[in-house]
Amino acid sequence: MTADPAPKDLSKTAYDHLWMHFTRMSSYEKSPVPTIVKGEGTYIWDSNGKKYLDGLAGLFVVQAGHGREELAEAAAKQAKELAFFPVWSYAHPKAVELAERLANYAPGDLNKVFFSTGGGEAVETAWKLAKQYFKLTGKPTKYKVISRAVAYHGTPQGALSITGLPGLKAPFEPLVPGTHKAPNTNIYRAPAFLQGPDGTVDPEAYGRWCADEIEVAILNEGAETVAAVFVEPVQNAGGCFPPPPGYFQRLREICDRHDVLLVSDEVICAFGRLGTMFGADKFGYQPDMITCAKGMTSGYSPIGATIISDRLAEPFYKGDNTFLHGYTFGGHPVSSAVALANLDIFEREGLNQKVLDNEANFLGTLDKLRDLPIVGDVRGNGYFYGIELVKDKVTKESFNDDEVERVLYGFLSKALFDNGLYCRADDRGDPVIQLAPPLISDQSTFDEIEQILRTSLTDAWAKI
Repeated sequence: MTADPAPKDLSKTAYDHLWMHFTRMSSYEKSPVPTIVKGEGTYIWDSNGKKYLDGLAGLFVVQAGHGREELAEAAAKQAKELAFFPVWSYAHPKAVELAERLANYAPGDLNKVFFSTGGGEAVETAWKLAKQYFKLTGKPTKYKVISRAVAYHGTPQGALSITGLPGLKAPFEPLVPGTHKAPNTNIYRAPAFLQGPDGTVDPEAYGRWCADEIEVAILNEGAETVAAVFVEPVQNAGGCFPPPPGYFQRLREICDRHDVLLVSDEVICAFGRLGTMFGADKFGYQPDMITCAKGMTSGYSPIGATIISDRLAEPFYKGDNTFLHGYTFGGHPVSSAVALANLDIFEREGLNQKVLDNEANFLGTLDKLRDLPIVGDVRGNGYFYGIELVKDKVTKESFNDDEVERVLYGFLSKALFDNGLYCRADDRGDPVIQLAPPLISDQSTFDEIEQILRTSLTDAWAKI
């Protein structure tokens, strides 16, 4: 009888063969690669058996929580019946059912659903469709896109061009031409000329200024050349910027005035993250397209979608006009079945209402951290919050590059994880910690997050 082979060193194998995304691979040359092997509810476990609170829902994804057997069973059942068939000139029942369900959830006349396998592909789809729509309707010079500073919209070449993070774009330039940036809605960093003598800012006036700056960008480029404005309901990169009052209503007026499409990029904000199926519902505006992905299946299988208004779809449904675009795995039968089962959980367990009922408590718990000298701002909406870190609360002075490297990356990211919290510590814009736990989270989750953050941030302050 031969002895069982020695267990494989997953960490070394990961370093040797698994090229991890957005990862400084040299960090793991002499350090173990964290390897997550199990999830249950709001918790995950690593290969050493250590338990962590999942404060980021994987990557703003696991809305219904880890370990939902009904979602695994839905995948297995569909795979046994029809594991794969493309939606290239053919349909299959689950894609049809899911498209109808998304159309019913979406606001207004957003009734056409184009499936992809993720959020970046959904954004890519929206831009390509916008360009072709204007060609089909006799306005071929409208192809440019306005998006916001520091915003992240994905990694494909088009989506990356729309992204407003220069550091993410520089290694891959030149990118797709025709993208231009306007200010985001970070009221904590509002320009000095919008601040009163005491440093306060009128939220409505600030929101109008932010929206009007998008109009300035449209006019500077020439409205006859601009196809679309891409915005998130709550901007992710930079640390969860919510819209000021009236912002989206003003932006809708501007887009209508200049015949520019308003695309609501809801890859993160859709499916309960803000307590509604779509962020547009939370803030009361009507987009021309919605891009979504992540929470549609709670991450149990990959899928994305671009939801399109009847008005935009109309010319594509005439004659020999064709949208020459698609993805092999778009609308995948297994993913579609999982999405439907996940949305059943949303309705059965009232996950959206749970977020609405608890968002004030979550924010209130995080607000307790404002007594720490390193915490400058706490902001966000729903179950989606950012904590901006500063060196000086009075002047709002941020970290310099050396301090970001030493404190944020060199200490805080690891300290949070070592203390049992998986979340994001990043400096896309300014140093922030981002939190987006599963939607099943309650006050006990919020308290645990606050306690771990308090310990970790106190230790980080001592290292500045």
